[in-house]
Amino acid sequence: MSSSHPAGRAVWFIENHFDKDLTLDDIAEAAGVSRFHMARVFDARMGLSVMAYVRGRRLTVAASRLAKGAPDILSVALEAGYGSHEAFTRAFRDRFGITPEAAREGKPYDIRALQEPFLMDLQPIATQSPHDIRQGRAFRVDGLTGRYTMEQTANIPSQWQKFTPWLGNIDGQTGEADTTYGVCYNANDDGIDYLSGVEVGPGADLPAEFATLDIAAQTYAVFPHTGHISELRSTWDAVWNNWIPESGLSVLPEPFFEKYGPSFDGVTGEGGLEIWIPIKA
Repeated sequence: MSSSHPAGRAVWFIENHFDKDLTLDDIAEAAGVSRFHMARVFDARMGLSVMAYVRGRRLTVAASRLAKGAPDILSVALEAGYGSHEAFTRAFRDRFGITPEAAREGKPYDIRALQEPFLMDLQPIATQSPHDIRQGRAFRVDGLTGRYTMEQTANIPSQWQKFTPWLGNIDGQTGEADTTYGVCYNANDDGIDYLSGVEVGPGADLPAEFATLDIAAQTYAVFPHTGHISELRSTWDAVWNNWIPESGLSVLPEPFFEKYGPSFDGVTGEGGLEIWIPIKA
């Protein structure tokens, strides 16, 4: 098990599974600590209980769906972990001050009650750049995409949560088996587009909600991330702020990506991945 902070592990696990039945025992097991330890460390680190965070995230997602006009409130309630319309209405009104129906009608609610995702651990990495240089082939990635500001990147695990059910059922999937990509592109001062996807061949019959991105053949600096997935921001920070400057590499304004191979376990967050940065040859 990685030495990352248990609260960071817990946040990653919750953000990838809060649409499923979750207990404190499940979260503690994923974080590698006891139930008692999990309750204490999360509260001390985050300022609220583990399950209060889970409920807050579920209700926040529900509020967003209702504000966008979700037609079936019961479906929203069930996805938020409530067994009935009445129980969901009580919890929603207690948190936001209005009923789900009012939220769907566009009436304002208390935005201070929204529970945005917590950022996971970000510890400095002081080791020298471990990169190697590789020639990358051209390929096409298809999957779900979203636009994020730097303050919103903690929402990316939720995008993976939506994409994961498609795995194994994507027409025309090619390339390495059990390999997924998190591709960053269209980066500017306002934010970045992030695509969760797999490699596909030409002519694939893909869902309407999928986006397609063609990656050109080029030279990459490849950086390993060997720790738990909740530590990934630390590695990205080291790549941009330490390793690339120290290496004297010249980065190209092309898509860069995270490559999750067969060793990565999407349930535990263990197994590691690679970060591929396009560079001037």
